[in-house]
Amino acid sequence: MSLTPEAVATLSRVSTGTITTVLLKKGLRNVWMRGAKPLRPGLPRLVGPAFTLRFVPAREDLATPESWSSPISTRTAIEAMPKGCICVTDAMGVTDAGIFGDILCARMVKRGVAALITDGVVRDVEGVLGTNLPVWCDGFAAPPSVAGLTFVGWGEPIGCGGVAVFPNDIVVADQDGAVLIPQALLDHVLAEGPEQERMEAWIVNEVNNGAALPGLYPMNAETKARYAASKK
Repeated sequence: MSLTPEAVATLSRVSTGTITTVLLKKGLRNVWMRGAKPLRPGLPRLVGPAFTLRFVPAREDLATPESWSSPISTRTAIEAMPKGCICVTDAMGVTDAGIFGDILCARMVKRGVAALITDGVVRDVEGVLGTNLPVWCDGFAAPPSVAGLTFVGWGEPIGCGGVAVFPNDIVVADQDGAVLIPQALLDHVLAEGPEQERMEAWIVNEVNNGAALPGLYPMNAETKARYAASKK
C-alpha cells in the first residue's frame, strides 16, 4: 500500500503515543523502537516508508575501512534511498561504534531522505547536527562502524530496537521516539488515530475544567454520551 500525501498529513497530526494505543487495541504490543531517541530536542513529527539497513557483529576480515568501497556498503545503500523514505537501521543496539557520520548524513539530506532512525549511535555529532538531518538514535561515539559492526545489506526485514521492520512499513517518529505501523494496518490507524486524538483532547479539556478521572478516563457510558454529543 502506497503512502499518499494525504496519509502523511493525517499521521503527522497523530502522536506516537496515540499510535501505540490504537495498535495495542489490535493486539500489537511491540511497535516502539527501543533506544531510538531524538538526537536534538524539538524535532518535528515525521512520517515515511521504512528503508531498511542491517549490520551484524564485527568480523575482522570484513569490518575494515576497505569495506567502505565495497558494492555492499553504507555508501552504496544511501544511493538507493528514495526521496521521502525514513532510513531504519539495525545496529544491534551497539553504542560504541557510530554507524553514520556527517558526510553520509549530508548525502542523505541531498537525496531527500526524511530521517535516520537506529538503535545504534552516530559519530561526528556536531557535523551530523549541522546537516539538519533528523536523527533518532541511542547517542554518539567517536569510533567508526567497522570498530564494532559489519554492514551486510539493505532492503530486507530487520530488527531495530527489538521491533521487526519490513521494507516500506510505515514509520512515525516524534519526541517520544519511533513507532512502526505495519502496512496492513495503515488504513486502521488512519481511521482510528485522529479520532483517538480528538477524544483525548476532549478528556484533557474536561480535566482542566475540574473533572475527576473515574468514569472519564476511561469513559463510562454517561461520559461517552456527553462526548458524542460534543461532536454534533
